[in-house]
Amino acid sequence: MSDTKNAIRARNLKKTYKAANNQPPKHALQGIDLDIPQGSIFGLLGPNGAGKSTFINILAGLVMKTSGNVDVWGFDIDENPRQARASIGVVPQELNIDPFFTPAEAMETQAGLYGVPKSERRTMEILTAMGLEDKANAYARTLSGGMRRRLLMAKAMVHNPPILVLDEPTAGVDIELRKQLWERVVEMNKLGVTIVLTTHYLEEAQALCDRIAIIDNGQLVACDNTQALLNLIDNKTLHIRTDSALKAAPKLTNALCALSSDGLLEITFNPAETHVGDILKQLSDAKISINDLTTIGADLENVFVKLTRKSAA
Repeated sequence: MSDTKNAIRARNLKKTYKAANNQPPKHALQGIDLDIPQGSIFGLLGPNGAGKSTFINILAGLVMKTSGNVDVWGFDIDENPRQARASIGVVPQELNIDPFFTPAEAMETQAGLYGVPKSERRTMEILTAMGLEDKANAYARTLSGGMRRRLLMAKAMVHNPPILVLDEPTAGVDIELRKQLWERVVEMNKLGVTIVLTTHYLEEAQALCDRIAIIDNGQLVACDNTQALLNLIDNKTLHIRTDSALKAAPKLTNALCALSSDGLLEITFNPAETHVGDILKQLSDAKISINDLTTIGADLENVFVKLTRKSAA
């Protein structure tokens, strides 16, 4: 075993898909260096086609890398492929479940594929943790979409892997079920499971993840703790509702002011250059009376857009 502080460690990881039909080769990963700490909830974000799925499939042993080195739970995927694959459970985005198996049968089959002895299998324990104990013997085809999503998560845990990769786990899931899934993810993380999450719901990544990496065009464009990434966006925005309707947005010093269609005054400024009090004084001097005020800081969507635009430039 090598590095034991990181659940996953990639160095100069490259994947190039061969050209087809006179098309140029596709460089899916272009020298990725990435460390995912043990015990973290780690967000792996990027636009469609950025290389996230290729990275996950290399970890899971489903795609052969072109070059570079990858360790999973300290096991080199080339030197110790079986141990590396046994250290990871992947919850795919697609709901690929045999409709004629019950959840209990699907779990037992999955455990058998991983070589888990019958005496060590935890089928009902895991199904109960996923809230599926009452559906253990129902055909999978009768399960709702949310239940199928939870069954995929349960199947990924049959061999008790220390790393769980969730690929868009809440895609197409309603708000209540999404909340339940995240509660279970947080519970598993508290038990020591390292979570790697890909999602297009950036507010979820912002709320859940300790660290976040952003991949674009096969390149790593950012990797840091969540707050540090949010600090990359300097601007804040004030949303102000005035006592009386404005005909036009006022001109302010060191701030960009716009009037929305519903009469909301939107003022964007850099807090390092301008204090909120200065803006409010300018509004007061302009005889604008404030009825309500909300301050909006940077969110992960702002960071994501900024970094992926820079990558594409």
